[in-house]
Amino acid sequence: QVQLVESGGGLVQAGGSLRLSCAASGRTFFSSYAMGWFRQAPGEEREFVSAINWSGTNTYYVASVKGRFTISRDNAKNTVYLQMNSLKPEDTADYYCASIKEWPDKVGYWGQGTQVTVSS
Repeated sequence: QVQLVESGGGLVQAGGSLRLSCAASGRTFFSSYAMGWFRQAPGEEREFVSAINWSGTNTYYVASVKGRFTISRDNAKNTVYLQMNSLKPEDTADYYCASIKEWPDKVGYWGQGTQVTVSS
């Protein structure tokens, strides 16, 4: 079993930045997993945002965040990050990290989520 705990969410004005973190623990071989970020806005379905392969050498972004968000990982710390810049009100959502069992968006384990609110 793998436990994923997100942090770093909060309230930010449009145009601002946040960095989300996701720490993995438990029976994990973190460095062998691709990892991803998803988000769910109020009243919407959960959607894929970004993924990173096990080594950090390959990344994938949905079009709506490309050029604004950056996914990265530190395998020594069992942590994956999502740097979010130039935030927009439509980025408001609960953000979830997940282990990826099939590239780029088939999920193995979910985290519990962290809330991001972008005010206009």
